[in-house]
Amino acid sequence: MDIIFLGGLEIETIIGIYDWERETRQTVSLDIEMAYDIQKAAETDDIEHTLDYKAVSKRIIAFVETSNFFLVEKLTVEIANIILNEFNVPWVKVSLNKKGAIRGASDVGIIIERGRK
Repeated sequence: MDIIFLGGLEIETIIGIYDWERETRQTVSLDIEMAYDIQKAAETDDIEHTLDYKAVSKRIIAFVETSNFFLVEKLTVEIANIILNEFNVPWVKVSLNKKGAIRGASDVGIIIERGRK
């Protein structure tokens, strides 16, 4: 299986458990890998036979910008579910980075992998 990816997708959202986090938008950074068979697209040079990563990014941006979760775990799983269910990929890996969440750490976040059942 081939991998189509989005790297460093930065989106502002409400995320966190503390009062100040419920009032202040924070930036999350996403790295997304999606399994997809690109053979037909490579043979035909036709976008109709591949995963439109622009459509994926627009959908994820719209979702994250309007979301309002307490936990990065919940946000990350919801992103994975959207990609699996709406874009018909067999497997996805989502890395969510909430930079600055821990003093002294440059990065903090979560990485999940999900596949279709």
